[in-house]
Amino acid sequence: MKTLPKGFYTALGTPLDQRGNVLTGSLAAQVQQQCRAGAAGLLVLGSMGIQAYLKQDQAAIAVAAVSETLRNESNDAGKGQRPVFLAGVMDNSIERVLQRIELLRGFDLDGVVATTPFYGLCNDEALLNFFTRIADRSPYPLYLYDLPGVTKIKITLPLVRKIAEHPNVRGIKTGDMILARWLRLDESLRERFCPIFSGLDIFDVAAAAGFDHFLDGMFACCPRTTERTFRSFEQKQFEDGAKSLNQILDLRDTMLRFGIFPAFTIVMNQLGLPGSHAPDYEPEAIPEAHDVLRNKLIEMGELAGPR
Repeated sequence: MKTLPKGFYTALGTPLDQRGNVLTGSLAAQVQQQCRAGAAGLLVLGSMGIQAYLKQDQAAIAVAAVSETLRNESNDAGKGQRPVFLAGVMDNSIERVLQRIELLRGFDLDGVVATTPFYGLCNDEALLNFFTRIADRSPYPLYLYDLPGVTKIKITLPLVRKIAEHPNVRGIKTGDMILARWLRLDESLRERFCPIFSGLDIFDVAAAAGFDHFLDGMFACCPRTTERTFRSFEQKQFEDGAKSLNQILDLRDTMLRFGIFPAFTIVMNQLGLPGSHAPDYEPEAIPEAHDVLRNKLIEMGELAGPR
C-alpha cells in the first residue's frame, strides 16, 4: 500500500469490563458499525481508545478482536476488501515501543502509530533517533502521531521531512493544518507519505481546501452523522457537510460538559456498545448526562426517538 485511501478514519473506543479487560463483543460491534458507515480506516488503541491506560496484556486482545471482525466483515461483503487497520503503540522509549509492536506481530495490520515520548521533553535530534530506530525494526509501516497537547512536544515540518526519508515511515496524524498543508504540497512526499488531518473543528474548511484524509475519535460515537458528513464532502456539498459536522461538534461540546470519557462511555452504551470507555480512575458522569446525551443522539438520527 503506497498511500492510504481517502476518507474518514475512526479512532475506536476500547470497551472494558470492571477489571479492565477488553469486551471483545462490544469492540466487534463497534467495528461493524464503522464498516457499515463507510470508514476508510480504523485506529485501535489511540488516545480515544485509552491505550496509555490499558493493562499490558489487553492490547493484543483488542487488536485480535478488530482483526477478526474485519476479516469476517470482508468475507460477508464478498469483496475481500476492508478498511485500513492501524494500531497505537505509544510509549516513552524506543525499546518500550518495540515491545508493544512485538506483542502485535503476526496480526494483519497496515501500520502502527506512535506519538513522541510523553514523560520527558526531548529535542528534534532525539526525536529523529526515536522514530528512525523504531522504523528500522518495526515489521509494520510507522505513522507519526502529532499530539502536543498531551505529549508537550510538537512535531515540526523540518523534523517530519527528515523522518519521512525513511522508507518505513508512511505518514502523520496531525491537527496542525499548516503542517498538513505543507506536507500535502510537497511533491517529493506525495506518493509515499500521507498526512491525516485531525483538526475536527475545521474539517469542513479542510475538505473544501482539498484535504481528503481525516481522523477523529468522535466518529466512533456518531457513525451515521459521520457518514453523512463525509458523503457531503465527497460530493463537494460543503455547506451540507458543515451542518452535519456542527452536529458532531455540538455532541462533542456537550460531552465535555460532563467529562469527555465518562460521557463517551454513556454515548457508546446508548449505541448498544457496552463497557467502560474511560480510564479506571474517572468518576461516572452525573445522572443528568444520560438523558441529555440520549436526546442529542436522537436529534442527530443516531438513535430512534420515542413513538
